[in-house]
Formats: sequence, structure tokens, C-alpha cells
Amino acid sequence: QVQLVESGGGSVQAGGSLTLACTASGRRTFSDYSMGWFRQAPGKEREFVSEVSWNKSSKTASSVKGRFTISRDNTKNTVYLQMNSLKPEDTAVYYCAADPSYIGPGATPGHWGQGTQVTVSS
Repeated sequence: QVQLVESGGGSVQAGGSLTLACTASGRRTFSDYSMGWFRQAPGKEREFVSEVSWNKSSKTASSVKGRFTISRDNTKNTVYLQMNSLKPEDTAVYYCAADPSYIGPGATPGHWGQGTQVTVSS
């Protein structure tokens, strides 16, 4: 079965940076999967953050565009989210997601990680 494990969360001051990583297992390769990130803040709905497809085409939510960058390393079955200029409103549990097809806005990915907490203080 597919497993997604996130790492890299933590607490930072506003304006700081964090890099999240998600490593997938359960298949030899996830190179044909779309992989990406959602987040859920307390009292809010889960929201799409960013996605990179099998061909490395990417989409990023307008709320984080220009600050967050998604990338993937298929040799490591890992997707990354580089988060810069963090704001308190970025505080959330960040979840890795993967699916053989589209996982962007409006989609329900087939596989999820356990989540990693990101806390941005002012």
C-alpha cells in the first residue's frame, strides 16, 4: 500500500523559511503520479497549496504563489515544498498528497500523508 511520510515542519518567526519533504513508498516509483501539498488550519477547510505533475508541470495556490516552490526528485520518490516569507496565516498542518491523476483544486487525492505541523509566529 502507498505510504506518504512528511517531514520538515516546525515553528518559525514570520518572514522565515521552512522546507517540507514528503517521501512516498509502496511502489517502486511515483514518477507517473501527481504529488503535492494541502494544508488545514484550525477552524478552516483543507485547502490546496501546490502540486507537481508527473511531467513536472506545477500549479500553486494564489495565496502562496511567489513564496512557496514545489519540486520533486523521482529518484528518491520525494516531493518538496520550499516555503519562504512565511506568514502567521500559513500556520496549518501540511499534508502530502499523491494520485495517478490530477490532485489540484477540486480534486480528492487517493493517498495522503499523516501531516506535519507548521507554526508561524508573529
